[in-house]
Parts: sequence; structure tokens; C-alpha cells
Amino acid sequence: MNQHLEAVIFDWAGTIVDFGSFAPTQIFVDAFKAAFDFDLSLAEARGPMGLGKWQHIEALGRDPAIAARWQARFASPMGEADVRHIYETFIPLQVERVGQHSALIPGALEMVNALRRQGLKIGSTTGYPRQVMTRLMALASEQGYTPDCTVCADDLEAGARPGPWMALDCVRQLRIGAVSHCVKVDDTPPGIEEGLNAGMWTVGLALSGSPAGWTLAEYRSANAAERSAVRARVDTVFRAAGAHFVIDTVADLPSVLDEVRQRLARGERP
Repeated sequence: MNQHLEAVIFDWAGTIVDFGSFAPTQIFVDAFKAAFDFDLSLAEARGPMGLGKWQHIEALGRDPAIAARWQARFASPMGEADVRHIYETFIPLQVERVGQHSALIPGALEMVNALRRQGLKIGSTTGYPRQVMTRLMALASEQGYTPDCTVCADDLEAGARPGPWMALDCVRQLRIGAVSHCVKVDDTPPGIEEGLNAGMWTVGLALSGSPAGWTLAEYRSANAAERSAVRARVDTVFRAAGAHFVIDTVADLPSVLDEVRQRLARGERP
């Protein structure tokens, strides 16, 4: 079997679009407030980022600090009916506002176009449900980004991250010869775990995604010391999740892919 790179599978928010991954996190805050008049901080909302949105709400309900406030407020733990109500509040808000955070991350389109010229296939997975992605995919397409396949958190009966199923469905749709010929790029630990569980090389994004939590303006105005501090903090998170590589943004991906090619040529596997 030829040992060569075949595909790169990208996450969406915080990876290709929505610098800082603000669309989903802010909507979680708003959905909790609208559904139950319950206050959630933006930092708390970011905690489980990368999971499917239903699972994200469940994870927030299990967070010790949030669970304690919920128990004190409602005299019972967050239950399935509560999760459903928050989710059903979240989805229309997300569809309505996803366009406000749909801009491509600087350098993303140029990088993807370069990969296509090299013959690589472009897959994508996301914690967004299909209803939200229908809107976001149209907005991304208008900017020139249309991956070869997109698998959403609610597409598969097997489930979403951190399981391997969405990434493996990209392998199926793209007709990839071996999972070790794929690179998974993500801005969250569950997305890195998804790639690892699927047997792929994994790349974490230190400065464009949810763990950093910077807007594009904050990223551009940050000095070298500030970037270094955030980079070091987020690198620790991704290395703990098992990421093979950590870079600042997807614009830095080409050099990593060169190294992956070299390692594959030496017979290495993820």
C-alpha cells in the first residue's frame, strides 16, 4: 500500500470559521437564560466545547459548580426534560445567529485551496446539528469554502465526539485507503480525541479556538509575550488530550503536513 497523505478533516467553529468559537458558546449562555433564567458564564459555557450540543448541555449540567447552583435554584439535578428544553431553545437561536460568526479564519481558504492543489481531499466534522450546519455551510460556500463532505453531530446513530464515528464517516465518504493517511484538525480536546480514536494524526489549534477564547481583534493586538502565554496554556491542554501537533491557526498547517508525510514515508503511524 502506498504510504501517502490522502485527506485532512477539519472542525468548523474555531478551526475554519468563527475565530475564537463565539457562536456556540454565547448561545449556550443565552439559551440557559432564556429557558430557565439561569446564569451561565462564557467561561463555563466553553468547558465541554467540541461535544455535540445535546451532550454539551448534559456536560454543563454535570459540572460541579453549575450543578450546585442548579440544585440550589430548582431543588433537583438537571434532568433530561431540562436538557431538552435548553436544547430546543438553543437550536433556533443558533440558526438565527450563526451568520454573525461565520467569517473564515484568516488564511484558512488559501490553505485549503493549496491542499486541494496537492491532491488532498477535504472532510469536515462538527458538534453542530445538521439544522445549524445547513445555514453555516451556505455562508461558508459564499466565501469559497466547500469541503468534500460534512458530518454533523446528529447525523449518526452511533453518536458524536469524542467517539470516532464522524471522522470515520468522512473516511467512508471520501473513500480513503487508510485512516493513518488522514489528519484531523480541531480546536477542542474532544475533537482531538475523535481523531485519535479514529486512528488519525491530530493537530490542535492553540490560538484560534475555544480554549484561547480570543476574538480576532484580540489575537491581532496581542503582543509576543501574551501570545506565548496563551499558547503555552492551550498547548498543555492539547498535549494532555494526545494531540500529535499543536499550531496557532490553520494557516500554519502546511509545515505540519510535510512532517506527517515524512513520518508516513518512514513507516510511522499515528
